[in-house]
Order: sequence, then C-alpha cells, then structure tokens
Amino acid sequence: MQPHAEHIRASYRGSGKLAGKKALISGGDSGIGRAAALHFAREGADVAILYLEEHDDANETIRLIEKEGRKGLAIAGDVSSSQVCNDAVAQVVTQFEGLDILVNNAGVQMVQEDIEAISDEEWQRHMDININGYFYLVRAALPHLGKGSAIINTSSINAFAGNKDLLAYSTTKAAEMGFTRSLALQLVSRGIRVNAVAPGPVWTPLQPASWGIVDPQTVAELGKDTPMGRCGDPSELGPAYVYLASEDASFVTGQTLHVNGGKIING
Repeated sequence: MQPHAEHIRASYRGSGKLAGKKALISGGDSGIGRAAALHFAREGADVAILYLEEHDDANETIRLIEKEGRKGLAIAGDVSSSQVCNDAVAQVVTQFEGLDILVNNAGVQMVQEDIEAISDEEWQRHMDININGYFYLVRAALPHLGKGSAIINTSSINAFAGNKDLLAYSTTKAAEMGFTRSLALQLVSRGIRVNAVAPGPVWTPLQPASWGIVDPQTVAELGKDTPMGRCGDPSELGPAYVYLASEDASFVTGQTLHVNGGKIING
C-alpha cells in the first residue's frame, strides 16, 4: 500500500486502561484490526490475532505487540469455519490463561455494480466471513468471558447509508448491527458488554484489494466525499476500540461508535 497506513500514533500514550486483559482480534494482521491490537497492547493487554493467510503482516503485528512489552499470538485460519474459531479461542485461553475481550473484525468486501453479477459463491463468501465468523467466534468465546468482558464488532457506515456497489458487503454489515444489538440484550445480565464500531472510509488493504480491482481512481478519491475531505487512518480507529473494551464504557452496550470523518448517520 502506498502511502503506508498509520496504525498507532507515536503520540498515543497508554494509561493502563486494559492492564492484565487478554484479547482476541479477528482480522488483526493489518488495517483496523492491527490498529486495535497495537492500541490494546499499549494499554497493557496481551493480544492474539486470528488471520487468514497474510503471514508476513501477521508476524509484523506480533512484533509490534511484543515491542509494547505484551504477549502476542498469531493464529492462521478461516473464520468461516466454526472449528477454526473453536480452536483459536482454545489456543488463546491456553496461552494467555483467559480471555476478556473479543473483537470481530475479519471481513471480505467485493465490488459489484449489478446484483445480477453477484454469483452464489460471492454472496455466500460475504455471509460466511462477515456474519457466520462473528457468530462462531462469539459462541466459542462466551464460556471464557465473565463480568466486565467486552465484545466489539466492526460494522461499517454502509450498514446505515448503504452502497450501491457493495450490496453483499452492506447487507452483512447491517446484519452485524442486528447481531450486536440482540447479543447485547442477551448478555447484559452476565455483565458482558457488546458494542460496534462503524468506520467510514479508512485506508486499509481492503480498499485497494476491492475498489482497486474495479477502478483505481475510486481508491485515489477515497474519503473525499466526507465532511473532512479525506479517508481515515487505522490509527484514528484504534482509540474507539480501547474505549469500548475498557471500563470507561462500563455503561455502554448495544451501541455503535461512528468514526467516519463527519458524516451524520442515525443509529
């Protein structure tokens, strides 16, 4: 990616908000997932990442986590498999001796301008990763989460505003919002909070890997339609995940943080 994305600002100062916590982040090898991982580590958490196949990116994320003085763990696997999710959680609990924070962030985004061009396989892949993967990881993690634990789901501005060229993706992101709100109500009596972050345009590998294939100019203009006139860096998303994972958000559940460059989105 050019320019390189910034995942955490040098000026970000951790204050122990997540000291002693154990976190698992899907899609944590790059982009928003890496940003969340590095911010968690700087706040005192040990962090495991679950990723698909970008081994070099995953290794770099672990290097940066360990540079913060925390334990890092990289697990390769496809979240569309319930067994992969079960095994990943088991590894984290064994290696870290517990689990306190789950971030569902792994996602796939494919551009299609016409619903008739979306194949069964492409539609199903969106569902398998963006919805089923969230469900599988939560189900696997719940026996290990206790009072004060947090689940954070990465949704999207497209869940609320829609996007004519991202029909399958936007559909799954909207489904994640229903999942977040319903799960929050189900788990509130257990003291487990469930919230979401809905990013706007952010400079991550997902953008050139999807839009770049169809129209490189779209990538070049990413975020120019926001009030701030630009796309965000992953470093600007990380603090939102810290807030929702920490005791600062102890009275917040079933909610969505919109980090999108100034677009007003209801919900």
